[in-house]
Formats: sequence, structure tokens, C-alpha cells
Amino acid sequence: MGTQYIPPRVWTFDVKNGGTWAKVNRPTSGATHDADLPVGHNPHQLYSIATPNGQKITIMFEELLALGIEEAEYDSHMIEIGQGDQFSSGFVSANPNSKIPVLVDHSIEGAPVRVFESGAILLYLADKFSALLPKDTAERTEALNWLFWLQGSAPYLGGGFGHFYVYAPEKFEYPINRFTMEVKRQLHLLDQQLSSHPYIAGEHYSIADIAIWPWYGNLVLGNNYDAAEFLDVHSYPHLLDWAKRMEQRPAVQRGRIVNRTWGQPWEQLSNRYQASDIDQVLSLKP
Repeated sequence: MGTQYIPPRVWTFDVKNGGTWAKVNRPTSGATHDADLPVGHNPHQLYSIATPNGQKITIMFEELLALGIEEAEYDSHMIEIGQGDQFSSGFVSANPNSKIPVLVDHSIEGAPVRVFESGAILLYLADKFSALLPKDTAERTEALNWLFWLQGSAPYLGGGFGHFYVYAPEKFEYPINRFTMEVKRQLHLLDQQLSSHPYIAGEHYSIADIAIWPWYGNLVLGNNYDAAEFLDVHSYPHLLDWAKRMEQRPAVQRGRIVNRTWGQPWEQLSNRYQASDIDQVLSLKP
């Protein structure tokens, strides 16, 4: 057993202590440099990267377009979080929290509307286009229950389990056990919910599914953290079935590759300005 860590009386920031993402984390907010955000020709301007939170919104846009809602056209600009793009003055003016994704809607009369936090963006788009969120009060509330469940639960998966299992500079038993236990509880919860419902919130596909799949669907399919075996994901058959069904949706296949610069060539599209950008990349798939 190593030397026990004793917290100092007053915590101070050590930029070297933090692992893979240490250089993009800091204890203060605000811009670090001046740079404007690019603005394309479509009404919706999205600034993102294809992490799970980013995938939520590009999948949502592609689902709206698949429904024939042409007004949902969008540009999606890559934000290189590893290079600190989220700390530019332009990004901070759109999202003072400096986290992706952020949406700027130029279709609203008057000043453009900014929408930050991925859950808020999903709800904004669902309400704006009256799509992918039930109209019935009880069904709408159930979908929102699961949307907000995801917003509160995903940090345990990403910032907790993912960080200590994958990104932390040293592996320690306690935090890995602590967050693995919580993630497995969450997986069991989803599996139980899906044992009696085809979709997360019930009988209808909704923003709840779109929010949850990039995190927990990708996880059980082996796309996040390479932890499927470690988490024994085959013990959650209903969740696995749902994840596979989601993965087959054309809009999911399209949205998941936007603002992505890793993986196979057919999975990489840095910026999306029109539908043909995605078509061209997907045409490379064997």
C-alpha cells in the first residue's frame, strides 16, 4: 500500500496533476484567448466534438431531418477540446461554462438564441419542431424523467468510471470500485426499464433514447472505454438489444460520425455543412 494522501489545508491548482485531460481543466472560468466562432449558412450553428454529449445533438438533428423537417438543417463545427477551443472568447460568449456542445439558433427573429447543456439543446429542438417528445402530459413527463436522469447519471460514467478506469495517470482500487459499482447499478436500472418497454421512456422513441444511447449504448457495445468485458455487459440483455437496435437507425449512424476525427475513415467527419458531407464519408464504409 502506498503513502496515504493527506489533503492540504487549502487546495491549490497543480496543472501537471490530472492525466490525459489535465491541460484543458482549470479551476477558473472565462476565455483564455480571442477567437470568433465560424458561422455557416444554415439556421442552426452547432459547435461540438463527437464525444457522447456531442453525439446526442448531431443524432437529434439527423433524426429531425429524417422526419422530413427541412427547417432543422444545421452546420456543425469541430471544437478541438484538447486544444482549448472551448476557451475562446467566441465560444465562451455562446456557453460561459466552456463545455461542448453549444447551439446558436439564427432562425429566431432578433438576436441569435444560444442554447448550452446537451439536455437543454435536445429539449429546445424537440419543442421547437414538435418532434421526438410525446404530447401527452404523462408520456412527456416520463421522457423528461429519463432525459434528466441521464444528465445527472452520465457524470458518474464519464467523469467517474471513465476517468479512473481509463484516463487517470495512476490506477487506484477504491475509485474504480466505487464508480464501477454505480455504473453497474445504472446499467441494471436501464436493463430493467427496457425489459418491459421497447424504448427508454415507453412505447415511443424520444429524446430520452437519443440522450442515453451515446453514453450507455456505446458503452455496452464496446465503443466507450473498452470496458464491455470488465462490466460484464452481457448480463444486461435488454439494454444490449436496445443499444443494437439504436445503432441500426440511419440517423444514429449519420449523427455519430459528425465532428469526429478518430476511428475508421468512414467514421470521421470533422465538420458538417450539408447532408452530402455525411453521405460522402459513409460511402467509404466497406
